[in-house]
Amino acid sequence: MTISNNLQMIKDDIAEACQKTNRDPEKVSIIAVTKYVSVETTQKAVEAGIKHLGENRDGGFLHKYEHVSGDVQWHFIGTLQSRKVKSIIDQVDYIHSLDRMSLVKEINKRTNRKIKCFAQVNASGEESKHGLDPEEVVAFIKNVAKYENVEVVGLMTMAPFISDEERLRNIFRTMRVLKEEVQALGLSHAPCTELSMGMSNDYKIAVEEGATFVRIGTSLVGKEF
Repeated sequence: MTISNNLQMIKDDIAEACQKTNRDPEKVSIIAVTKYVSVETTQKAVEAGIKHLGENRDGGFLHKYEHVSGDVQWHFIGTLQSRKVKSIIDQVDYIHSLDRMSLVKEINKRTNRKIKCFAQVNASGEESKHGLDPEEVVAFIKNVAKYENVEVVGLMTMAPFISDEERLRNIFRTMRVLKEEVQALGLSHAPCTELSMGMSNDYKIAVEEGATFVRIGTSLVGKEF
């Protein structure tokens, strides 16, 4: 299967999920997670029509940014150490892992433009996962207001790698309700219109529950290393 074929299959799945829930599939963006593939494969993904690329380490992010050409948006989707912010801040379009005030302060200090960020939420309650507890989210986002270069465009979560559809659905539903709660506050620094959730194994369920960005690696671009 080529990346073009994979992309079409994923788009068809998203369209089907949107049809079930009366959503517009154009409102769901596909992020190609390219951490396990080469620059050449990443370039092929862009040529196949991918508009969003995601990396989870600063080194991989910068290497791809330097060598991949095309009209794409760059997403940093991994845990971001405060000391690494300065290395990626001029290149990144979205940061998906805002989970502590020290990171907010560092982002704000290192740039003079608004950076679109997702507050990362540990909606599954797993000890191995990073992110805010759901009950911390509103207070955290309110505290971001004083940092003018950080815009909270939405929430992000990583669901467990499980086959229990009902549990996955509950996690994604919790995220949607939380997003709507923040959105209803009408905060100028936190429009919170987006939901980054769903990966190769669960993106269809995530879309049915309101995802606006899905992060897909192996099912889209494969795995080379």
